[in-house]
Amino acid sequence: MSSATIIDGKKIAADLRVQIAKDVEALKSRGTSPALAVILVGDDPASHVYVGNKVKACKEVGIESFEHRMPAESTEKEVRHAIKNMNINSGVHGILLQLPLPQHLNSDVLIQYITPEKDVDGLTFLNAGKLVAGDTTGLVPCTPQGSLELIKSVKKDLTGLHAVVIGRSLLFGKPMAQLLLAQNCTVTMAHSKTRDLDEVCRSADILVAAVGKAKLVKGHWVKPGAIVIDVGINRGEDGKLVGDVDYAEASKVAGAITPVPGGVGPMTIACLLQNTLKAASTAQ
Repeated sequence: MSSATIIDGKKIAADLRVQIAKDVEALKSRGTSPALAVILVGDDPASHVYVGNKVKACKEVGIESFEHRMPAESTEKEVRHAIKNMNINSGVHGILLQLPLPQHLNSDVLIQYITPEKDVDGLTFLNAGKLVAGDTTGLVPCTPQGSLELIKSVKKDLTGLHAVVIGRSLLFGKPMAQLLLAQNCTVTMAHSKTRDLDEVCRSADILVAAVGKAKLVKGHWVKPGAIVIDVGINRGEDGKLVGDVDYAEASKVAGAITPVPGGVGPMTIACLLQNTLKAASTAQ
């Protein structure tokens, strides 16, 4: 039986979206209508679902959205051209290149063509550098930003706590570590090559798992009372979604834990809306 507090990402995201809707309305009253453009290359079914969810979320808070669909065989030059057109379009405040791209396209290269001020995924080198430098004018990747909000819903002041982040991607692990450092945590970055990973995790007051391996983190890896944030989305043997944390085990030990689904996922989209609003406000 679970003893941990369940961190309700759906409710926290819903509350955030209410505030975003108010801020969007205020911005519109000053003459700026926030707009997000999504570039979708190819016919990946999951990507179509994700884009549909983002478009719907935009509509709910009053943000305009534009879908730019491109065939799977589009060349790098053609995608660059689409990005360039949106960069120079003053009516577009946020640009999102939906991942994954078809295999012949290099997403790492193409993302860098997005104007940093419109980079709502926070993946351009300038935005990554601003995060490391502590410059709050940059745009921060949505999932780590949302994860921090979930952590702070449990405990406002994180000063002095030991945080362990499993995963070192530019999309999540690295920015998550920087956000936690900015909250005065002591941060350990762990990954698939970390020795004695279970022991490292057991020392964490805040444990964030983002490795893409179903139920990697077992209950005995969790420090009693720890805050556990599960970023993983994996398809279990029974077809159901499961995280990187063994929820049944970990929830007996943790002080607070996010479920999968219903934890980090809703916050990612809410923070995308927040980034689009921030980009539009800056452009005013």
